[in-house]
Amino acid sequence: MSDSGIRIEPATAADVAEILSFIRALAEYERLADRVVATEESLRASLFGERPAAEVVFARAGADRVGFALFFHSYSTFLGQRGLYLEDLFVKPEHRGRGHGKALLAHLARIAIERGCGRMEWMALEWNAPAIEFYRKLGATTLDDWRFFRLPGGRLRALAAGASSAEE
Repeated sequence: MSDSGIRIEPATAADVAEILSFIRALAEYERLADRVVATEESLRASLFGERPAAEVVFARAGADRVGFALFFHSYSTFLGQRGLYLEDLFVKPEHRGRGHGKALLAHLARIAIERGCGRMEWMALEWNAPAIEFYRKLGATTLDDWRFFRLPGGRLRALAAGASSAEE
């Protein structure tokens, strides 16, 4: 808990509906709502099942959950250490500018240090100037010399089956 009354708390399996609600709100903000296919069942299995793939924390102001962060561990061969990768960070619009995002990131930074991580990383959409400015004010830098690649479902399955994705 900080002096501002912001509390950060870990999510539990009982919070799956609220996690999905935050994911949908983030997707709406990012103009990607049509891409959300996650369900409560898929989140329950992937976040709280036998081998959790990621973790979630909430920012709370009073009785209200006003923000969330979803993160997982990555690994750097160059550092020989794991890292902490922030997949999603979202604060409800009416609560922005009050320190909730910074509190979430500071909490994740403490987790990264406690777990021996060599770095913390995340991405931001190029058009999201408010987020980029916020991250830069915290001391984050952009990696302009790297490109992010993705193999979505059908192409991933094609590659796994030995087909060339150039044919698609």
